[in-house]
Amino acid sequence: MARLRTQKTNFTAGEISGAMLGRSDLRAYANGAGLLRNVFIHPTGGVSRRPGLRYLDTISGKARLVAFEFNTEQVYLLGFSDLEMAVYRDGILLTSMATPWSEAKLDQINWVQSADTLLVMHPDEAPRKITRTSDTNWTIANWSFITHETTGRIYQPHHKFADDVVTLTPGATSGSISLTASAGVFHANHIGTRFRLIDKEVEITAVTSATVAQATVKETLSGTAATRDWEEQALSAHRGWPVSACFHQDRLVIGGARDLPNRLWMSRSADLFNFDLGEGLDDESIDFAILSDQVNAIRAVFSGRHLQVFTSGAEWMVTGDPLTPGNVQLKRQTRIGSPVVRTIPPRNVDGATLFVPRDGTGLREFLFADMEQAYQSGDLTTLAKHLINTPVDQDYNSTSRLLHMVLGDGTIATVTIFRSEQVTAWSLQETQGAFRSIAISDGITYVVVERNGAWFLEKFDETCDADAALSGTSGSPTDTWSGLDHLEGDTITVLADGAVHGEFQVSGGTIVLNSNASAIMAGLAYAHKIAPLPPGSQGNTGGSQGSKLRPISFTFRLQDTPALRLDVGRGFTEVPFKKLGLATLDTSPQPFSGDRTVRAFGWHATGIDPLWQIEHSAPLPFTLLSVVTELSVNG
Repeated sequence: MARLRTQKTNFTAGEISGAMLGRSDLRAYANGAGLLRNVFIHPTGGVSRRPGLRYLDTISGKARLVAFEFNTEQVYLLGFSDLEMAVYRDGILLTSMATPWSEAKLDQINWVQSADTLLVMHPDEAPRKITRTSDTNWTIANWSFITHETTGRIYQPHHKFADDVVTLTPGATSGSISLTASAGVFHANHIGTRFRLIDKEVEITAVTSATVAQATVKETLSGTAATRDWEEQALSAHRGWPVSACFHQDRLVIGGARDLPNRLWMSRSADLFNFDLGEGLDDESIDFAILSDQVNAIRAVFSGRHLQVFTSGAEWMVTGDPLTPGNVQLKRQTRIGSPVVRTIPPRNVDGATLFVPRDGTGLREFLFADMEQAYQSGDLTTLAKHLINTPVDQDYNSTSRLLHMVLGDGTIATVTIFRSEQVTAWSLQETQGAFRSIAISDGITYVVVERNGAWFLEKFDETCDADAALSGTSGSPTDTWSGLDHLEGDTITVLADGAVHGEFQVSGGTIVLNSNASAIMAGLAYAHKIAPLPPGSQGNTGGSQGSKLRPISFTFRLQDTPALRLDVGRGFTEVPFKKLGLATLDTSPQPFSGDRTVRAFGWHATGIDPLWQIEHSAPLPFTLLSVVTELSVNG
C-alpha cells in the first residue's frame, strides 16, 4: 500500500472538461479543477468567491450595455433597450432618450467611440451619432458626410449595384430632370438618394417605375447621352447601412453594409466623414472589396497592430504603414469566422484580439506571430469546452484580468488571462435568473439580469456576497427593513451586523429579522462550488487509475475566510474553527488566514470522483490558495 502526498499549489488552469480526465500527464491537469462555480481565479493561482451583484435599477426589458468613457473622471454606462437609451454614471440614472433601435435589433447593433461621440450602427437603420455635452444633455443625429460648400457634392461611399452593361440616360444636364435606365434600377426607397453620372451628382426626387426616376441635378452633367459610367450612394435606405466601424491610422473605417457585406471603406486621413476617392493621393479615401473563394460578410473591424477584419468565414489583416490607396494590402490569416446573427465585439487583451468563433463554441485569440509574420487564432477553450454555450456578449476587465462571456443559457463564463505567466483559467458564474448583457466601465463590471420576467441592472460589488443585493444602515437598531421591492416574494439571505441571520421572504418590499440590527446586506443567495480533479500521474507520485484510494487528510490554505463547508466523502459539514480561536457562523465569524487540516476516512473505488468538495451559499467571503492531499493507494 503506497502512501502519497500531493500539493495543489494553484488553480491557474481553471475548470477542466471531463473529456480531459485521462490526461493527467498535462501540466494543466495538475493546475486545474473539476468544478469551479461562482468563483474568480486570481492570476497568482488562488480562487475566491465571486463578488455579489448590487442592485442598481429596474429596467423596462431586454437591454444591451455599452461603456462610454469621456475622460478619466467622466465615465458613463449606456443601456440600449427598446427604442430607448438610458445614461448612468456611478450606477445612477442621469437621463434617457429615444433611439431608433427596437428590441429586436439590439442583437445586431455595433458601436465605436471617439472622444465625446459614439457611432452606433445597424444594417437596417441609418447610422447614428450620439454626442455628450453634459451629464444630462445627450443628442442623437444621423451621420453627416462632408458636403462641398459650393457644389453640394456629398463625399460618401458610392457603388454601382447593377450589371456593368446597364446604362442611365439623363433628360437634361441641369435642373429637374428624368433618368431612364436600360434595366430595372429604381426603387421607392431611392428617393433622397444621390446618384453619380460620369462623376457628377444628382439627387432622386421621385420614382415613376423601375426604369424611370426624377432627379435634381447637383453638379451640371456633361451630356445627355446614355452612359454606363454611373453609381449610386452605397449606404442608403434601399441598400442598407454600415455593419461595423472603427478608427485606424486617423481614418474612419466602415466594415461592410447590408447589401455590400464584404466591402471596406476608409475615410480621408484626418477627415473622418470624407470618403472622397479623389485621384488616389496618399491622404485620400480607400474603397475595396474582400474577394476570395467564399462570401466574407464583415462582422467587425478592429484597430490593433494592423487593421483586423473579422468576417463570417475568415480573419484578415490589412497592412500599409501608413495606409494609402497605393500601398494597402489585404491578406487572409485564418479561417475561423465570426457569428452572423449577433454582434459580439472583439476585445484586446495584452496585444491579442479575442473574438468569438462563428460556431459559438469557444473563444479565439487572434495574435500576431513574429516568427511567421502572420496572425494565428488559438483556441482558449480547448480544456473547458463544456462551459461555452453560444456566447451572446463579452467584455474584459483589465484591472482584474478577467474576461467575461455572457452565454446563451444565462450564465457567465469567466476566464483569467495572464499570457506572460501562461495563465488561462476558466470558471462559471451562475445566479438566480439569467445574465443577458455585460459591460466594463471604469473597472466596474455591470450586467443586465433577467429574473422572473423582470429585468435589472446590477454590478459586481466586493462589499456584497449576495445577488440583486442592497445594503443599509439605521441610526437605531431595528428588525424591520424596507426598500426591497425588486425582490418582492423572493426568499433572500441576510447578513446583519456582520452575522448571517438566515433566510427571509420579502413581503411588501420589507423583511422582518429575528432580532434588531444596525446594518444589513440582503439579497439572493448563490453558492460557490469547488472540486478537484481525481488524482492522476503527477510528477513521480505514480498513477492511481484502477486503484482504490483512501484519503487520510486534506490541508486547505485559506485567506480571509470566515467559513468552510466541506464534503470529504460523508456529506457536507461545516468545518469548525473553534480550535483556531474563531467563532462559529452564528456569532459574527471573523476572517481566518492559514492552514486547516481535515481528517478523512473510507475508500474511494471509482477513480473519477473528487476526493473533496467545497460548497457554501452563506453570504461570506471565501479564498482558497492551495490544498495538500495525503492518501493511501491500494493497487
